Amino acid sequence: ILFGEEGEMVRYRSRYGHVREYFSGYEGVIPRMERLYRDTESEHSRANIERYMVSRVCPVCEGRRLKPESLAVTVGGSNIVEVSSMSVTQSLEWVAGLGGGETILSEREQIIAHEVLKEIQSRLGFLKDVGLDYITIDRPSATLSGGEAQRIRLATQIGSGLMGVLYICDEPTVGLHPADDFRLIGTLKRLRDLGNTILVVEHDEAMMRAADHIIDMGPGAGEHGGWIVATGTLADIANSKESITGQYLSGVKQIPLPAKRRPGSGEEIVIKGARQNNLKNIDVSIPLGKFVCITGVSGSGKSTLIDEIMYKKLAQLFYRSREKAGDCDDIIGVEYIDKVVNIDQSPIGRTPRSNPATYTGTFTP
Repeated sequence: ILFGEEGEMVRYRSRYGHVREYFSGYEGVIPRMERLYRDTESEHSRANIERYMVSRVCPVCEGRRLKPESLAVTVGGSNIVEVSSMSVTQSLEWVAGLGGGETILSEREQIIAHEVLKEIQSRLGFLKDVGLDYITIDRPSATLSGGEAQRIRLATQIGSGLMGVLYICDEPTVGLHPADDFRLIGTLKRLRDLGNTILVVEHDEAMMRAADHIIDMGPGAGEHGGWIVATGTLADIANSKESITGQYLSGVKQIPLPAKRRPGSGEEIVIKGARQNNLKNIDVSIPLGKFVCITGVSGSGKSTLIDEIMYKKLAQLFYRSREKAGDCDDIIGVEYIDKVVNIDQSPIGRTPRSNPATYTGTFTP
C-alpha cells in the first residue's frame, strides 16, 4: 500500500496532442505523494503535502551533505562544514586569521586567496552591520524570523553597490523589536548614502523621526482618507493641527496605560523543555485569562516558542493536526482551555470570491 508494486511509467500522447504518462502497476501512496510534490506548481498543494513529510538527519553524512573526501579538505584546520557552522562574528575572525600577520598561507596562496578573502569579509561585514552577527552561515532560511530575513535582503542590496535606485519598503519594521529598529534605520541610511532613494510606507515612530521627509496621508481611513494632510520634516508634521499622526508625535494626544490589570483565572499553561531552533531547553509559564505579550529582540525565539511548539502541539491535541510540532518535553495545563485558534497574517479565504463578509459569516443564516 505504501510503496506500491513493480511497474513502469508509460508515456502516451492524448488526442489533443498533450503528452501524458501513467504507471502500469499500483504506484503506492508514498511514491505518488513524492511525485505530486515534485511536479506540482501550486504552493498550496505543496504545503498540503508537506504536512505528511518530516525532515530527518541523514545517518551517513550526519547532515553535512558532503562525502568524507570533501570533508577531508581543510583550511586553517577547519573544513567547509565547520566554517559554515560558525556565527558571522566567528567566521570574520577565522577569515581575518587567514589574512593576518600570522597567516598559515604561503606567499603564493595569499596572492591567490586575497580577492576571495576580501569578498568574504565584505559580505560577512554587511551581515554584521545589520545586526545579524549572531546567526550561523548554514542556518536554514525557513528558520529565520521576518526581521532577520528582511535585514538579509537589505544587506544584499548594500553589497550590490547600486546607485540611483528607488527602493520601496512596505512596513519594514513589522515584527521588529524596538532595539532592532536602529539597525534597520542605519541600513536604510547607508543605502541612501550610496546615492539611492528610500521610500518607506510606515507608521513606526522611530522610522518617522529618522526620515528626511514625511508625507502624511489621511485624515482618516477608508472613505475618510485619500488626502495629503501634511508634508515636510518631522517638525512640520508635529505642528500640523489637522494631522492625527502629528498630534501623537507632538504629545498632544497619547495612549493612556490601563489603571489596573486583570487578575486572570489563576490557572496557567506550562511549556516544559522547549528546545527547537535556538531555544535552550527552557520552561515557560503562561497565565490564563490575561492579555499576555511575548516579546524580545528579533530572532530571540518568540515565534518558535509560540507558533512552532505551543500552537502546533495544541493543534495536534485538539484537532488531530498532522503538522510536526517543535521539540519540547510536555505542555501542562491543557485541560484549562477548550480550543486554540491561530490568528496570523495569511490571506483569508481560498477563492477569488472570498471577502470579509463571506469569511466572517455575515450573510450566513
